[in-house]
Amino acid sequence: MSVLEEMRIRSLGVIDDAVVELSPGFTAVTGETGAGKTMVVTSLALLLGGRADPALVRVGAKAAVVEGRITVSPGDAAALRAEEAGGEIEDGALIVSRTVSAEGRSRAHLGGRSVPVGVLAELADDLVAVHGQTDQQGLLKPARQRQALDRYAGSGVEGPHTAYAAAYRRLRAVVTELDELTTRARERAQEADLLRFGLEEVAAVEPLPGEDTELAAEAERLGHAEALASAAALAHTALAGNPEDPEGVDATTVVAAAGQSLDAVRAHDPALAALADRIGEISILLSDVAGELAGYADQLDADPLRLAAVEERRAALTALTRKYGEDITAVLAWAEDGASRLTELEGDDDRIGELTAERDALRGELSALGQQLTDARTEAADRFAAAVTEELASLAMPHARVSFAIRQTEAPDEESGIDIGGRSVLYGPSGADEVELLLAPHPGAQPRPIAKGASGGELSRVMLAVEVVFAGSDPVPTYLFDEVDAGVGGKAAVEVGRRLAKLARSAQVVVVTHLPQVAAFADRQLLVEKTVDGSVTRSGVTVLEGEDRVRELSRMLAGQEDSETARAHAEELLATARTDG
Repeated sequence: MSVLEEMRIRSLGVIDDAVVELSPGFTAVTGETGAGKTMVVTSLALLLGGRADPALVRVGAKAAVVEGRITVSPGDAAALRAEEAGGEIEDGALIVSRTVSAEGRSRAHLGGRSVPVGVLAELADDLVAVHGQTDQQGLLKPARQRQALDRYAGSGVEGPHTAYAAAYRRLRAVVTELDELTTRARERAQEADLLRFGLEEVAAVEPLPGEDTELAAEAERLGHAEALASAAALAHTALAGNPEDPEGVDATTVVAAAGQSLDAVRAHDPALAALADRIGEISILLSDVAGELAGYADQLDADPLRLAAVEERRAALTALTRKYGEDITAVLAWAEDGASRLTELEGDDDRIGELTAERDALRGELSALGQQLTDARTEAADRFAAAVTEELASLAMPHARVSFAIRQTEAPDEESGIDIGGRSVLYGPSGADEVELLLAPHPGAQPRPIAKGASGGELSRVMLAVEVVFAGSDPVPTYLFDEVDAGVGGKAAVEVGRRLAKLARSAQVVVVTHLPQVAAFADRQLLVEKTVDGSVTRSGVTVLEGEDRVRELSRMLAGQEDSETARAHAEELLATARTDG
């Protein structure tokens, strides 16, 4: 079992530098009001990943530091989590530390390894249960009472709750999509009509990829056919000559003559031979170009009817590009996407039918799972209430009775509810049950919600009884109670101390208390004292033994350490505690 052995606290609140040595069994932390007892709880909360408040840093200090040494055994949840985080365990001890700077920065270390603060919080889940006044107030809320009941019920509720939560999330998603489809039906119908019209326009024209570019080039050519033909003819004459003008000079003839003049002497100089070859290449190129010019002129179509057809086709394509894309390629892409979207929109009716069927099936599934949750909670509530009632008898409330009220609220209509026990009831992410913890403090009293029917002292004892019951069904190694005995006194305080001592037989229990009846039952009592300057130093947290413990209990009883009556009462309390132990 993991045990918190020691904490060192530096520069936290009123504590300058102090070491808190804890017992494996029952440790009571006492001291005068304002001495710093609560800082022990705060320190442990920081070690367990609690919120870092820079206001906790002692005035004048740069940072507050809390270090804890936890004894762990191989296989303990704390040991396994530390090893997963890369921390080291030396001689069975795990060192945990938390630093909070005055600027608000926070750092955490586990087994010598820097870790996110969240890792410490995960460690806390299996290591310690912390309870104080805020936890008592939390127990007044029905949602927390349902969580407590579910925690006690264990697998009986956990299984159906997990399945229920998954079905509930899916139902929310289905309902959201269904609402969107039905509420936007008109908009989606209009969108479908526009898509159909556009796709019909595109289909009527039947454009081809790149057709607009090709037709633009053809229109340009047809519109200037005469100029192109005249230019080609003039160029051909310049290159190949005019058969009707034998005296005319053309480029082909001139170049051929140049080549012939060089051919006669090329054998005498390689450089001149190379030039003659280049002239030969030019002559061949001129002949090729002249031939292509002649063919171009012959093939050039100057048909006005063809030009009119091209312009008409271009006008049809332009009508599409004005609406659906910057060019025909973009228009075709729009049409492809539009067809896909139209198929989706036209399938809405089918989709609505599918979602409606799935919604109804999920509501039926939730009804069955919700009934399982109600049945499991009802069965667990009887056992839980009986166990807590039995504990209250040990806490000087022998006639008190605890019970649970498990109710459901009628749904205004079938659509907004699920069927539980033959009724349509409202439901949420945790089922349809409203759980409320009731207390009847004495025979004949009507059970009332603990928020209304329990005094401060009774609520403290109910809280302790609930935690003791949890300790039997879902134990953790360490329990920390901060002022859980508030509002309790006399015989009831003795019974609280006796019950905490019993709990400490199977777990480590740390209690911050102002009651001597509780402190007397502790295996170890720590006294928190301030120095004259208002701080708690290393020597300010001491283990009380023998006469010192009697003196502190006397102070707690009567406010006077040297009162003979108080001393006698203190010794009697210690004797009673030792006898019970």
